[in-house]
Amino acid sequence: MPMRILLIILLYLSILTSYIFADQEQVNIGISLSLTGKYSSFGHMQKNSYDLWRHIVNSKGGLLGRKVNLIIMDDQSSTEDAKINYTNLIEKDHVDLVIGPYSSVICEAIMPIVEKHKYPTLLPAASADQIWEQGFQYGFGLTPPASKYTVGFLELLVHYKFKRIAILNADDSFSITLAKNTQKWAKRLALEIVYLNEFKKGTKDLLEFSRGIQKSDPDAVIVCGHLDESVDMRKALKQINWYPKAYYASVGPALTEFHDILGADAELTFSSSYWEADVSDKYVFSKEFAQLFTERYKEQPSYHAANAYAACMIIEQAVERTKSLDREALRQVFQTMNTLTLIGYYGVDKAGKQIRQFPMIIQWQNGKKQVVWPMEIQTVAPVFSR
Repeated sequence: MPMRILLIILLYLSILTSYIFADQEQVNIGISLSLTGKYSSFGHMQKNSYDLWRHIVNSKGGLLGRKVNLIIMDDQSSTEDAKINYTNLIEKDHVDLVIGPYSSVICEAIMPIVEKHKYPTLLPAASADQIWEQGFQYGFGLTPPASKYTVGFLELLVHYKFKRIAILNADDSFSITLAKNTQKWAKRLALEIVYLNEFKKGTKDLLEFSRGIQKSDPDAVIVCGHLDESVDMRKALKQINWYPKAYYASVGPALTEFHDILGADAELTFSSSYWEADVSDKYVFSKEFAQLFTERYKEQPSYHAANAYAACMIIEQAVERTKSLDREALRQVFQTMNTLTLIGYYGVDKAGKQIRQFPMIIQWQNGKKQVVWPMEIQTVAPVFSR
């Protein structure tokens, strides 16, 4: 059946079931997202996935025979706004469940709130290790910790016999954690760190840092940050007319927006990803998700979108197992669950840290993201400059 027809059927069923559910109590799920501000690109990816899931799950009968209603609030990429949003969602709206926001720093900020109210909370966009080191009992990660985020790229460098690396990071919690653990793994893999520096989050002009990196003559540059940092550093390298053999930036290059902004200058950039459409046929519902998302929103989903949808799949399975919305029962399921989602296996340790999934390495080649590592699932071989 063509995807367009399937999507029309799903949307029709969603509208039809809204009448069936009209007189029934809803299942209200609250989410605060970065719909504006510095993380808005990622927030909109998540929102689209949540909306898609809502349509699909309601077309199948909802949860426990009740229509799912999503209450999505904009936190403007602000920790303070997010804390207000989750307080209101729980204390005023009395939602049945919540899902965590975007970014490690915002997730960390709202954890005391959901912990206080004992709301088991899936965190599809948090990976800073420190979140899992504070004794929280109600936060459950979907993505591997930042401590392992760059390991695949470092292994790739070793495989291709590169030795010298430069590391630059923003000063937010995710980027700091990523940089520190990149140093740790680089030393274990006998890579030489020839440059190490940090800048204030929000700094746009990275020209001074690019010149310092050039002087250190590394084989590879690793930028730890989000979309803005990945773009701004690439622009700074262009200004000095220099490019390393390998340029890696975290998070940002996984978005098509990275290429939209930079055009040809996005070429050869490496990054990490937890999911890509080209290798999606190995996971449950993954290929269908990619097709439905692209059809509905006219853009390819990033791993941020896939992670958000995976969180909803886990909620569906947990509710099915408990046959209820009892939050303590759901917490126990989130803690012990070992299940396959569209992004791979979900499974956490006693602290709630994801331990069953590992990131792949992607590279922009000829205007497309390609999986280049590990070799077992690569779509093409990596390409290096010079």
